[in-house]
Amino acid sequence: MEPIILASSSPRRQQILKSLGIPYIVHPADIDESVPKDIKPEMAPEYLAAKKVDAVVRNISQDNEIGWVLAADTAIIYRNKIYGKPKDADEAREFLKTFQGNTHKVITGIALYNGSIHYMSTRTSVNKVTFAPMSDMDIEWYLSTSEWHGAAGGYRIQESGSCFIQKVEGTESSVVGLPIYELCDMLREQNYKLFER
Repeated sequence: MEPIILASSSPRRQQILKSLGIPYIVHPADIDESVPKDIKPEMAPEYLAAKKVDAVVRNISQDNEIGWVLAADTAIIYRNKIYGKPKDADEAREFLKTFQGNTHKVITGIALYNGSIHYMSTRTSVNKVTFAPMSDMDIEWYLSTSEWHGAAGGYRIQESGSCFIQKVEGTESSVVGLPIYELCDMLREQNYKLFER
C-alpha cells in the first residue's frame, strides 16, 4: 500500500490508520481555523479538512511527487453553535455543563487528495452523542483527568469521558475523529489498493 500523508498530529487518527494497516506520514497542517460566515456550522469541518489538505499540498516542495494527503476536522454543534477545543479549564467546564443531560451533534469532515490525478474528494459524517446528567462533582473529576486538552467540546469519548456518554447515534470512529467507513469508501473510489498486502 502507498503511504498516505496525514495532515494531523492527532494520535487517535494515527491509531485508526494503523488499525487499518495503512502506512502514513505525519505532516500537520498549520492553518487559520476560522470559518467564513456564509458556511453553515454543519459544513465547517469539511471546509477545514479541505483547507488542511490544501495547505499541506502547497507546503510540500514542488520537486516532491505527492501521492495521497488525508485530513479531518471534528466539531461539536449544539443549538447551532460550534464548540471547538476549549482554551482553558473554565471553558471546558462551561462546555460540559451545557452538554450534560443533552444531545449534541459531532460532525467530522474528511478530505482526501489523490496526487496522481490532482483531485480532492470530501465527505461529512454526522453523529449524535447524548450525555448523562452530570453533577458539579462529576464535572470537576473529569476536568482533573486533563482529557479536555485539545479535544473538541472538551471531552474524549474513547477515554474516561465514556463514563458520561449515555448514547451514540452513528459511529464511534467518527466521534473519535476519523470515520472509518467514509475513509475506506473514498479510498476505494480513488482506486487506492486498500486491501492489498
